Amino acid sequence: MFDLTAVKGIIFDYGGTIDSNGTHWAEVLWKSYMDHQVPVSKEQFREAYVYGERYLATHPVIEPQHNFYDLLKIKVELQFGYLLEKEFLTKSEKSKSYILDISGQCYTFVQEIVSKEKSLLSVLKQRYPIVLVSNFYGNVGSVIGDFGLTEFFDDIIESAVVGIRKPDPAIFALGVERIGLPAEHIVVIGDSYSKDIVPARKNGCQTIWLKGPGWGDDDADATADVIITDFMELKSIFQID
Repeated sequence: MFDLTAVKGIIFDYGGTIDSNGTHWAEVLWKSYMDHQVPVSKEQFREAYVYGERYLATHPVIEPQHNFYDLLKIKVELQFGYLLEKEFLTKSEKSKSYILDISGQCYTFVQEIVSKEKSLLSVLKQRYPIVLVSNFYGNVGSVIGDFGLTEFFDDIIESAVVGIRKPDPAIFALGVERIGLPAEHIVVIGDSYSKDIVPARKNGCQTIWLKGPGWGDDDADATADVIITDFMELKSIFQID
């Protein structure tokens, strides 16, 4: 049961929560693939997406100074490399143009979302200490700086830096420690049931699940203290005019 009166601090997830309003990034990218009429099936795209994510998890390709456009371009290049290698695409097709168009569209998508969220984040920052806890590549500081979000967070716990990845509850324990309050006075806000809500509960935190289009593999009984489908619903949850 969510108790706003008990909330004294907030832990936010980043990717899929703040940057895409609850939509899994595979779905954001797939929409851009469709918008640009890339001639691959969703199954082929999904294979390429998974390949790219696994590659980045094991190869230090992303550098700390890379902003989100840089990251998108690297990810989409990896995806197209896989699609070409598997001959899902042919080398004669306009891969370079696709890569630039998709990266640019997705970057603009985040810019537009973040611009709507800033006023809400500003009010929350005035009321609570806020820590960001994210599975990222060592460059989340550059990413949020590029989008003008740095001022809203008192601290950042990034998996590539601390050596702990969600869904390990220990990464949220670090967030609780940085805020310096009992876990029951902290609410975790994230888009992933398994990576955000479950480990947050194991730490004793309250939970708000931003439930959007995802992989479709959530447990049938997946729930949270509060479930929302739009980031801006936080205005009513936190009683912001």
